[in-house]
Amino acid sequence: MAADWLGSIVSVNCGQTLGVYQGRVSAVDQLHQTISLTHPFHNGVKCLVPEVTFRAGDITDLKILEIPVDSRKHNDHQLPDHTAGAGYLPVSHHNGMGKQKLAADSSVPQNISHGAEAKGSSSSRYPSQATPKKNGPKNGQLKARDDECFGEDLEEIPDADFDFEGNLALFDKAAVFEEIETHERRGGGGGARSRGTPSERPPTYRHDENILESEPTVYRRIVLPQPTGKEYCTGPLSGIAPLKLDGCDEPLGDASSGTSGVNAVAALNSGLVVPSISYGLHKKLLCVAEKHGLSTERRLEMSGVCASQMALTLLGGPNRLNPKNVHQRPTVALLCGPHVKGAQGISCGRHLANHEVDAILFLPNFVKMLEPVTNELSLFCRTQGQLVSNIKDLPDCPVDLVINCLDCHENAFLRDQPWYRAAVDWANQNRAPVLSIDPPVGEQAQGIHAKWSLSLGLPLALGEQAGRVYLCDIGIPQKVFREVGINYHSPFGCKFVIPLHST
Repeated sequence: MAADWLGSIVSVNCGQTLGVYQGRVSAVDQLHQTISLTHPFHNGVKCLVPEVTFRAGDITDLKILEIPVDSRKHNDHQLPDHTAGAGYLPVSHHNGMGKQKLAADSSVPQNISHGAEAKGSSSSRYPSQATPKKNGPKNGQLKARDDECFGEDLEEIPDADFDFEGNLALFDKAAVFEEIETHERRGGGGGARSRGTPSERPPTYRHDENILESEPTVYRRIVLPQPTGKEYCTGPLSGIAPLKLDGCDEPLGDASSGTSGVNAVAALNSGLVVPSISYGLHKKLLCVAEKHGLSTERRLEMSGVCASQMALTLLGGPNRLNPKNVHQRPTVALLCGPHVKGAQGISCGRHLANHEVDAILFLPNFVKMLEPVTNELSLFCRTQGQLVSNIKDLPDCPVDLVINCLDCHENAFLRDQPWYRAAVDWANQNRAPVLSIDPPVGEQAQGIHAKWSLSLGLPLALGEQAGRVYLCDIGIPQKVFREVGINYHSPFGCKFVIPLHST
């Protein structure tokens, strides 16, 4: 009879449109071919209504998850053991396996009973099926402790395993949260749960933001004795994208991973004002730093490391430089002059060659060169880098990157030399982008148009042909800045190279 199925826990599959419902059978109407479930769950989420009713035509599959104990005992008395066979499905019992006949003339509607399945489980799953032990105070204490812990009779636990993955896949988290937000905006959340108007809501923070504000943020932390007029500010740019093989601006691979070393600036350091300084103050700052022990060799090493790190990022970072991509080693041409600026380029080329980059160094032949240039050149010759002194020995095809260190702040007469003009013509005709290290300003500006420029310590007032300006830390102590009259607080944060915006 229909009453035999009341109280059973079933799973009703109504197809993709209506979804899957689970609940306890509260009513079966044989005349109208309907079935009702109380305390229903829809696709793993508890319904807001206490009861739902389904027509037989809407049900594609029905599974019986649990049959009440009274109904199973009643059916066991009516059905003998020899009734196993066609038309009978096993129904799980905690004290044995029973059988229930699901025939066409059953009190359950035919469309509903079609596809119904009762699931059994191993007899070792529940404590009530274990080997009985002697009754005694100990067993009574254990049962009392179990009842106190779990709070419900273990026999009420369904036999079928809950499909966590299936129900989780049916749960639409975005839709549920949207429904909650809509409900609260309409004032249905109550006074205690209301999140208030947008002006009253507490601010939200990212994982890398400091939520403790002890004092206001000061954005102008570097003050010069005499302002020069041009100022920069820190902050992330649109990104240093890895370059293509032919030197075009389109990125090679994933640009997001290639920018992690240079352009990923902490949000807390964005917007800091960095003023430009004159070349005279810049020269004085380096002299005082050298007097305190920051020698030329130390500055060359720091500038070479920072410039090479920026170049490696431009070349593609881990997307381009990894053991699985040895057949696409990038090629970098370094154009250096016979001065300290050229020594910075030679140091950068040495670090690039150490990182499996094909570094081609152009340096003109001079009878006498400065000691820093000689020392850096001696170290570069110990690498796998290539040294050329004639422009004709440079590659005819575009390279991946050109690093310009031809110009000098003081020796402007070098610009009239034939080797200098030939190097400038080669760089301008090559399709590769250009990175300039510590470029000069004003009338001594380089003849090569750069896409990026890397300044040292504090920037100079560079023009538009310098491209995007970046600043690197060369290790000048704070007290050295103060000795030359600069009130200085480091804008670098956790980076050694940061991008600058023109204000």
